[in-house]
Formats: sequence, structure tokens, C-alpha cells
Amino acid sequence: MSWWWAGAIGAARKKFDEDSGGGGAAAKFPSVGLVIGVTGIVGNSLAEILPLADTPGGPWKVYGVSRRPHPSSLASQTEGLAIEHVQCDISDREDALAKLSPLTDVTHIFYVAWVNRSTEAENREINSAMLRNVLTAVIPNAPNLQHVCLQTGRKHYLGSFESLGKVKGHEPPFVEDLPRLDCPNFYYDLEDILFEEVAKREGAVTWSIHRPTNIFGFSPSSLMNLMGILCVYAAICRREGVPLRWPGSRVLWEGFSDASDADLIAEHQIWAAVDPYAKNEAFNCSNGDVFKWKHLWPLLAKEFGVEWVGYQGEEARFKLEDAMKGKEGLWEKMVAEHELAPTRLEQVGNWWFADVVLGLEEEYLDSMNKSKEHGFLGFRNTVTSFNSWIDKIKAYKIVP
Repeated sequence: MSWWWAGAIGAARKKFDEDSGGGGAAAKFPSVGLVIGVTGIVGNSLAEILPLADTPGGPWKVYGVSRRPHPSSLASQTEGLAIEHVQCDISDREDALAKLSPLTDVTHIFYVAWVNRSTEAENREINSAMLRNVLTAVIPNAPNLQHVCLQTGRKHYLGSFESLGKVKGHEPPFVEDLPRLDCPNFYYDLEDILFEEVAKREGAVTWSIHRPTNIFGFSPSSLMNLMGILCVYAAICRREGVPLRWPGSRVLWEGFSDASDADLIAEHQIWAAVDPYAKNEAFNCSNGDVFKWKHLWPLLAKEFGVEWVGYQGEEARFKLEDAMKGKEGLWEKMVAEHELAPTRLEQVGNWWFADVVLGLEEEYLDSMNKSKEHGFLGFRNTVTSFNSWIDKIKAYKIVP
């Protein structure tokens, strides 16, 4: 059974065996991964999966790069594994050169970082600078570099947050060879920078582009963590003794949606990094099934012991951003009462993002055919994924 298939039912989540030699001082590492954005949702999964004994291409040594200090939650997850944290602000060209240029043993880059600004013009500027700083620091100085994985997303087919509802996106299901939309999109800029920088090695370095949809995963610090946001909302509902009300559209409540499990995305990127048939291609990455939010919503309510209310018509719709105003003090009390990980509400409740995701007025689905045709057979049961990430968010004391 191939790892890509076995990983779909959890084999890739086995803990690293100390007897495998992966963490000893004398271990040899045929592959050295540089994870840019290691404290994010997918970066967190890559940090857990890459060093495992059965991960293809291994044993892997991993450098995990983030602007923030190494979080205790990530440290506990990767204890005993061959991973070294590098604190670096990749938006600062000098810091990137100073911290990343010395990593001359890197063989694979996993770029899963991005920042969000108020306009797409600002997004294009800052995200382009970040990727270029990383590639210009690493590519000339890592003679054994083989592959660069770049993560973008479904906005490739829909347009930026700024363009939603203003530019006509593609008709789903989305396939990877659809043309770019005629609107500014920092995803397109990142692709162009990737092609330009990799070309400087004249074919010695390959690339892959990964386009997940809404990600179900765990991160103590990512602002675009839909699972974390929903868990915080449900916890606040329980604290206040009110029902968990659906804030989104009728289409999202009743229609079909799909999601991308963070561990699956990590497996997808590792596959593309080491499989010759996946080189120099762009791939969608979703779980391979569909779900309805009206089926997940009761599961979320059950996990937090609250009643739930579904879609009740347009007149009853509301925005989480409005409903959660003024809850900062309440969250501070909850953190203290339940001895949660120290967080502020603005760190764990990015309400506008959930409002955008849950307020869409059309069904959007992608196709995984290209990945399957190229040999990736991994999948996730989205209901199982949803429940497991709630459990993990609770286990790491982000919510009570």
C-alpha cells in the first residue's frame, strides 16, 4: 500500500519511532525541508509529518521558519523530531538573507506563508516581496535544492477578497488549466515570481503549485483559521448560554461545499516534492468529498454542549463581526477561568474572514482528477476531519 493511500486513513500520523534513527545526532538526511510559515495551519502539519519515519524522501531534517517565536504548542508536537526553528521576518530582505542564506543543505522549500492587507494592491506588494526574499536567499546558496512547493488557493479561480462579487469568476468545478481572471491577484504574482526565480537554475529545480479551498486544521496563531474561529464562537455561545446561530447564507447552509484537511495538504505537497510525475504542475487540493454546513453545524454545537439554530431566512442573517463586538473582556475571563493558552480575542476570532467564507452566495467545488491522474490517491472524510480538528483545538487549550 502506497504512503499516499495509507496516509488517507491516518498512517502518516504515527509518532516518530526513536529507533528509526531520525532524531539521533548521527542520522543522515537525504532530504532537508525548509517550511516557510511553520506556525500557520499547513506549516504546522508539515512540521508534524515531514520528520516521521515513513514519510517519503526521508529521513527528513526540517527548518521551520516563522516571524513569531517558536510557540510552545508546536514545540510539544515536534519534540524529539529533527526540526529546527528559525525566527525570521521574511518581509525584511536583510533579515531573510541573514537567516536563510546559511541554510545551504536545503533540498526542498515548502512555502505556505502569506499575509493579508486591506487592499489587493498592498497584498500584492507584501506577499511578492516575501516570496522573492526567500527564493533569492535560498536558491543561489543551496546547491542541492531540488523542488519548491508554493501554496496559493481557490481565489485563483474566484478573484481576491476585494474582487468577490465584482468580477465574474470561473464556473465550478474548478480545474487547474482554467485561465487567470482579468483582475489583480497576488496569487498570480507569486506564480510568476516562482517561475522566474526557479528558471535561474536552468531546470535543476522543479516546482509545484497547490490550491486548497477552505482549510480545516490547527494553528495557535493563524488569523485565517476557520476551525479555530468557529470553535471560539461556539465557546462564547456556551459561556453566554445562547444558541449557536448560523450566520451565513442559504446557499452555504443547504448547498454542497468542500474543504481541505491541513494534514492532507501537507501530504499533497510532500508527494509533489518527491514524485517525478508531479513536477512543474499546479494541483487543486481538497478532501475529495462534499458536505453541507447544515450537517456540520449540529456537530459543532454538540461538541460545545449548546443548542443550535440553522438558516432562518434573509431577515435573520447577521455578521459574526458585528455579533462579537465587545466580547474581548469576556474572552479574557474565559481564558483565565479555564486556564487556556494565553490569547486575545482578536488573535483567535477573525470574524470578517468567517463572514466571507460562510456568506458566499454560490456553490464552489473543485476537481481532484488531475492529482489522481498523476498518482495522488490521498483523501479525507470531511466529517471526520471536522471533528478531529475540534478535538485538537480543545486539546491544546485554545478553547475550553
